[in-house]
Amino acid sequence: MKFLLKLIVFFAILGGIGFAARKPIEKWYKERNKVNFRTVQADEGKISDAIVATGTVEPVLKVQVGSFVSGPLTELHVDFNDTVEKGQLLAKVDPKLYDAAVARDEAALSTRQADLARVKAQLKRAERDLDRANRLRKENADYISDTEMDRYRFEKIGLEAQIDVAKAGVKQAAANLLNSEANQEYTKIVAPVSGIIIDKKIEDGQTIAASFQTPELFTIAPRMREKMLVMASIDETDLGRIRRAKEWEDAHPDAPGTVRVSVQSYPDEVFVGRIEQIRMSSAVNQNVVTYPVQLAVANPDLKLLPGMTADLTFSIEEKDKITRIPNSALRYLPEIELVREEDKPLLEGFSEEDEEDTSEKPELTVDERVEVSRNRTKRHVWVQEGDLLKAIEVVVGISDNKYTELISGDVTKDTQLVIGIDKKKKP
Repeated sequence: MKFLLKLIVFFAILGGIGFAARKPIEKWYKERNKVNFRTVQADEGKISDAIVATGTVEPVLKVQVGSFVSGPLTELHVDFNDTVEKGQLLAKVDPKLYDAAVARDEAALSTRQADLARVKAQLKRAERDLDRANRLRKENADYISDTEMDRYRFEKIGLEAQIDVAKAGVKQAAANLLNSEANQEYTKIVAPVSGIIIDKKIEDGQTIAASFQTPELFTIAPRMREKMLVMASIDETDLGRIRRAKEWEDAHPDAPGTVRVSVQSYPDEVFVGRIEQIRMSSAVNQNVVTYPVQLAVANPDLKLLPGMTADLTFSIEEKDKITRIPNSALRYLPEIELVREEDKPLLEGFSEEDEEDTSEKPELTVDERVEVSRNRTKRHVWVQEGDLLKAIEVVVGISDNKYTELISGDVTKDTQLVIGIDKKKKP
């Protein structure tokens, strides 16, 4: 009997302890299984909408200098990187053959001119003979027969024709001489423009063969200190934004350019460029359509050289002192059981793919794609309300690789935005 009583008392005490510990245990269990959310804070600052690309540095103009005549080089006056002025002698081809051709054609011209003078003298004599015959014929018709008169007349006509032939011969000889003198002058290879020798393909004593095509001897790049060009290929999806940047530059000609340029040779230096031209000639590479964009960059110290690879940043738009939402908050899509009942319809039938880019789906019509694109600025962020999440609709603007501009929505610079679940195990 005593054992039974003791057993009843033991179980009563045990039940009392269990009843007393129930609430703390339930609270501990609930706290242990409570979802902890990772958050980031919206803040205030600056956002720059920019496009990153690469390009190739090129001179404003590359002038190939060749040789019109053939022969061995007897003089070479310039080398790589030399600065030359327009009309400066760069090299000279051996002129012996061309000097001889000039002397030959000068002699031929003198011969033709002498022949013309001889024919003119003969014509003058024939005219006088005809004049005398006419006077004698007037005195007495029997002094000169008709046959002799015809001979005088036709002799004069023949000499007049010979004068025309002789004049044509003089012109031909003069043209030959002009051609030979031009070839003689072409033995002097001069700079057609002022600039810098960026390429030289001949050496002193080398023989130039210009029989079939003009050989390229030098390449001169003018205005390299004034500016260099950077040629970039821009994706068609970014072309509209690049055009907006150019329109801004055109409207502000005295402002610095919107393009920042860097090259590997000077990694700690930034060059400022302006958009000169957006070309309409497209190129297709692996189904990606690109358009050439030409930039102009000042180069007073000749740090930018032809062929360099340039990293480019196009500053499309910049805003300061605006409320910024971290991009991770815009990308977050919670599980449906973690959100309030009234916000669950936002997630029903919705996926991350829908949030990222629905405008490119092939099953959408053109009108639907345009509508999706227009509504792309309307997004949702999530904040914690009690144990669940509440959706806040926001309208966003420009974005960079970290933040997006808040245009409207119930978010302030101190709002804590959910970006995920803290999966660390609790004790």
